[in-house]
Amino acid sequence: MQLKSLSEVKNTFESSGKTITDWASDHGFDRNDVYKVLNGQLKCKRGKGHVIAVALGIKKDTNQTANA
Repeated sequence: MQLKSLSEVKNTFESSGKTITDWASDHGFDRNDVYKVLNGQLKCKRGKGHVIAVALGIKKDTNQTANA
């Protein structure tokens, strides 16, 4: 999987017509936390910021095993 930049993720939302709020709800995240990730207010090193970043495709899932 190729990682996306923040601007690519934002452009995908804009071009698809899906709101960030809808995406957050569909994936079980708080919309404010998703906005914080997209605006660089959460570091995404661990915890919910990291999980959201992985789900958005801007960060690699480090919990996957190499052989999976």
